[in-house]
Amino acid sequence: MNPILKEIIDLFNIEQIERDLYRGQNHNTEHVFGGQVLAQALVSAYRTVEAPHELHSMHAYFLRAGDWKVPILYEVDRIRDGRSFSTRRVAAIQHGRAIFSLSCSWQKREEGMQHSQPMPDVPPPESLRSDLKAFQAMARTHPEMARFSFRFEAIDSRQVERILMSDNREHPPFKHTWLKARDGLPDNAEVHLAMLAYMSDLDFMSTSMLPHGRNAMRENVRGASLDHSLWFHRPFRADEWLLFAKESPNASGARGFVRGHFFNRDGELVATAAQECLIRPVGALREKLLADVAAD
Repeated sequence: MNPILKEIIDLFNIEQIERDLYRGQNHNTEHVFGGQVLAQALVSAYRTVEAPHELHSMHAYFLRAGDWKVPILYEVDRIRDGRSFSTRRVAAIQHGRAIFSLSCSWQKREEGMQHSQPMPDVPPPESLRSDLKAFQAMARTHPEMARFSFRFEAIDSRQVERILMSDNREHPPFKHTWLKARDGLPDNAEVHLAMLAYMSDLDFMSTSMLPHGRNAMRENVRGASLDHSLWFHRPFRADEWLLFAKESPNASGARGFVRGHFFNRDGELVATAAQECLIRPVGALREKLLADVAAD
């Protein structure tokens, strides 16, 4: 297993320090990545739920910015254990304050009616350039971009539309990305769930900025994830190709809303994600928007 992927998997393997209390470490990247907190909180809850219950949904709020220099404590509250469903609530704590909260539900597998939307018709991943190569090329002229590339050494990510952080062109608010772990993962559902949660926060918020010129918006917007939800529909492996089809149906009130669907290579819908994010204009962009409103 390549060292960056191993580091990420090791971060998922949180330390139990008391019943229902866990401690997670951070990447040494000068910020706490939301996907990491999602994954660690999920694993904290996972370790308090007994088989055969399986995770089917999780809903999280990002409350405060995390401090990457200190560990994160995860406190699990066992809300309910029933015959069909179990419910957990997790609080992530730093410096005595909650920075994140998660509610998640688990269900004993049952048979029932089935349908799902079809997978978009997009090129296969083998025909696309990897994001790692794109970031490495971009870093030659934009050195500050290098700090985003390390995750793509662990996760093979390939964009259909080839829209990168340095791109200023306006584009409709949708994007398709193939994703998978670069190496095989253990046959452990905990690891695959955590990896999908981690990948679901990669390049998600930026979809809401596409109609406005992504790079121009990035320079003039204060952005942050506000909440994040995931629904798990069918079994999957995070070390096999998954298409993450993302769209942003709305932006208003300094918030952008994004949703995405994960499909496997057979075209089956395996998971759905949704996120609302802060996209607050600052500086010259804010002044322009205020002037436009006044002119109307």
